[in-house]
Amino acid sequence: MKISKTKIAASILTVFSAMTIAQGALAVDMTRDNASPVGDNQNSETAGPRGPVLLQDSHLIEKLQRFDRERIPERVVHARGTGIYGEFVSSGDLSALTSAQVFKSGAKTPVFVRFSTVMGYRGSPEQARDPRGFAIKFYTQQGNWDMVGINHPVFFIRDAIKFPDFVHANKPSPVTGVQDPNNAFDFFSHTPEATNMLTRLYSDVGMPDSYRHMDGYAVHAFKFVNAKGDVNYVKFHWKSDQGLASIHGKDIPQSIGADWNLMSNDLYNAVKAHDYPKWDLYVQVMTPQDLDKYDFDPLDDTKVWPTTIPERKVGTMTLNRIPDNYFESTEESAFAPSRLVPGIEPSEDRMLQGRLFSYADTQMYRLGANYNQLPINRPLTPVSNNNQDGAMNSSGRKGEVNYEPSTVKEISQQAKDKYVQTPLNGSTQQMAIHKTLDFRQAGEFYRTLPEMEKEELISNLSGDLSKVSNDANKYAMLSYFYKADADYGTRLARATHADLARVQSAAAKLNEN
Repeated sequence: MKISKTKIAASILTVFSAMTIAQGALAVDMTRDNASPVGDNQNSETAGPRGPVLLQDSHLIEKLQRFDRERIPERVVHARGTGIYGEFVSSGDLSALTSAQVFKSGAKTPVFVRFSTVMGYRGSPEQARDPRGFAIKFYTQQGNWDMVGINHPVFFIRDAIKFPDFVHANKPSPVTGVQDPNNAFDFFSHTPEATNMLTRLYSDVGMPDSYRHMDGYAVHAFKFVNAKGDVNYVKFHWKSDQGLASIHGKDIPQSIGADWNLMSNDLYNAVKAHDYPKWDLYVQVMTPQDLDKYDFDPLDDTKVWPTTIPERKVGTMTLNRIPDNYFESTEESAFAPSRLVPGIEPSEDRMLQGRLFSYADTQMYRLGANYNQLPINRPLTPVSNNNQDGAMNSSGRKGEVNYEPSTVKEISQQAKDKYVQTPLNGSTQQMAIHKTLDFRQAGEFYRTLPEMEKEELISNLSGDLSKVSNDANKYAMLSYFYKADADYGTRLARATHADLARVQSAAAKLNEN
């Protein structure tokens, strides 16, 4: 079904401006939720001047009921978030790679972006040693596309079956309610693939001084599929036009004390000053035939692709409008990597495969089965399917036929939007990937750092490692970093007052395959 540009523009105006209609209008009478007028919002109805409050005061009852229900379940991860509207403009025609209309030459697509910390609760300080969520909702002509990423090109784990454990270990202790490095490094000491991400997290780029001064990554490989059905694997990288800047580890406490909403205030103040932040989107492209060329698995999300695969600029995103209502935008926005459009499909990345289910499922838990009908999540193009009913449903579907197939054919299917065919072989299994190569890229990243940044990394990481009371876990972690780079591990051993010979002995027993 083709939608005219006029209708799309009208839809955009409706979705993005609904909360601002009343701005500038004259004050209106206060009403209850059924729109009946409120006579007195300062005094409850009582039985005489000294009598008890009456249950029949429906305004009082409704007001308290609504107040008691203002909070919805907090996100398990990425609870502390900041949202903002903008626009993505494609800078070239990618039709040879993908049929996704968002990448049609010159295409302009409205976006909503939610930046976040990962482990902190809602309202926690934004200056945490934590990855930064970088999620973009593209309101495209083919439906909504969610690119759900972070400010690092890699992640801690490569299989989604470990994700609940990873989060539990890094969240506050179930006993004290306080985050504990002993729990975190107990998990990481048994998770050598995290070495690459931990090295980046404790480096300067792991503590950006604002959301404007960081890059973004989709982390996982995805598939581009063109109109002919040709498949290529891609990785997405957002490069900040503002450059990169960080907070030094020793300055974090002072920064939190000065303003623990620093990143939100920085972003919003820049937009208020019409200094609109921008990011250029780049992609790396790899053919399916090239997946086996490397001594690591390109679909392993703990790895970056080599620089010999050039990055290609495909567009620019500009963020230019602060939401009018935090709850109805930032809090009710729901992102899931399974929200894809024709021309973009998931890869076989094991971590991504789990996220395809988990992210959409957690949003359905938080917001209800009809969360995609909320204005912030609603596509600009019409939704037409047989999904129906449930709490807070407002789809307005019509017609007798709510099933398919049917002779009536109220809903048509477009064969061109079928998923691409992917050849499979082998048998079902539960085994780790063959090419783990857990340490090499961490060492390569370490060796790219200037001397001052190496010292900062050692200071930041040793500060937390020194708090680990379990000797076996501490030496396991030190052996991982030594295996990545001998200088790296040696400095950490000295900074944590560890026995270097013991670290070297443990590192020598590690496989790098």
